[in-house]
Amino acid sequence: MGVMERVEEKKPLYAKRQDIFPRKVDGFFRRLKWAIMAVTLLIYYVTPWLRWDRGPYAPDQAVLVDLAHRRFYFFAIEIWPHEFYYVAGLLVMAGIGLFLITSAVGRAWCGYACPQTVWTDLFLHIERWIDGDRNAQIRLRKAPLSLEKVAKRVAKHSLWLLVGLLTGGAWVFYFADAPTLLRDLATGQAAYVAYATVATLTATTYVFAGWMREQVCNYMCPWPRIQSAMLDERSLIVTYKDWRGEPRTHGLKRQLDVIDVNAKSGDCIDCMACVQVCPAGIDIRNGAQLECITCALCIDACDEMMAKIGRPRGLIDYATLEDCKVEAAGAPPVPIKRTLLRSRTLLYFGLWSAIGIAMVLSLGARVRLDLSVAQERNPLYVQMSNGDIRNAYTIKIRNMEARPRAVRVIVEGLPGATMWDSLANERQAATSLTLTVPADQVEKRRIYVRAPRSGPGNYALRVEALDGDKAGDTDEVRFERPE
Repeated sequence: MGVMERVEEKKPLYAKRQDIFPRKVDGFFRRLKWAIMAVTLLIYYVTPWLRWDRGPYAPDQAVLVDLAHRRFYFFAIEIWPHEFYYVAGLLVMAGIGLFLITSAVGRAWCGYACPQTVWTDLFLHIERWIDGDRNAQIRLRKAPLSLEKVAKRVAKHSLWLLVGLLTGGAWVFYFADAPTLLRDLATGQAAYVAYATVATLTATTYVFAGWMREQVCNYMCPWPRIQSAMLDERSLIVTYKDWRGEPRTHGLKRQLDVIDVNAKSGDCIDCMACVQVCPAGIDIRNGAQLECITCALCIDACDEMMAKIGRPRGLIDYATLEDCKVEAAGAPPVPIKRTLLRSRTLLYFGLWSAIGIAMVLSLGARVRLDLSVAQERNPLYVQMSNGDIRNAYTIKIRNMEARPRAVRVIVEGLPGATMWDSLANERQAATSLTLTVPADQVEKRRIYVRAPRSGPGNYALRVEALDGDKAGDTDEVRFERPE
């Protein structure tokens, strides 16, 4: 008997991408996507050009990440490096907000406001404007190379690159004065890193939104996999109501004939409209899928078809698994208020609100004058000719106001102490030190404190504003003496 060998066919690890040509559709959710896309793009492109008067000593750009001076400006709010916890708080709020949205209405963020979704949607509209709708795009793809095809390809990719360039350009404007940087970019005087950043973001926008599209969501973004832990039977997701749609008939004419003879038939006529409008190219009738971003365009397409055959809308709709079981049993659906206001969503909303309120209160109560003291270690102390002890310190006074401030540094809890700075001499020693801190800057000084040989080891240096607003800060320090 011969030995039979079984040869197994090697399968590729990754499936080849199938071209997707979403069809144009109109409806409530399509108009909602238009509105959100317009608002988000307007915010992104216009924000760097907004002005905010902070006085003569601070930049007047409303939103600015000033890396050179390590500042973040957001209208009336200015964040310093030591206040990075505010940025961390915003990131935590963003994460909890994403959990809240997903628990309540599924991947609504992915379907409407995610940058990848917004720019991909914009690129799809540009493609549809030049190449035509779905069928025209398919015909153009299959057509042989011609002057018209080349012209359309050049026009489409040129507009895609232009959008990518505007996207990269808008991003760098957040990190420098926008009008000045635009002039420098146009005249070739901008820093190399600015051109490199614009080029990189132009390329990534062009590739991600024009070529990769849904692959970014499916393979690069971790959120589709994380969201499964956020969803439960009471989360709103785009759902095909199979108890109503099955069994399917095939075609509008067949459906109308079935209605005439009162034969048993579902509402779905297998028109494939829900598949044709899907930017991910999936069939929602197969149930919840990883690729679905819940953009709800399939709802608009299905509602349009239900209107044509005289059936009620909602064959494909936003619904929860709980709603589906209730409706399938013939009972009225669960009220939307009860779906949204439940323990999980209320918990997320409570956490999100608590962090936001705490940050607002902290912003309102933060001190705008800050003092930090570092003791010089070499030497720890110097014994003066009269027996007194001198310690040296480096102080940093941070003025977080957009105006110069006169301040006074005083010694607290060290009897008989006097002080002077490195710009003066010991004969000018006094019980306090007065100086001016420039607007929005840190003043660094080396100071000397002299005190009797005997006395407490710990005391405090305090800085106080002299402009009447009672701002101040205290830092605990140690006065070193010989044992």
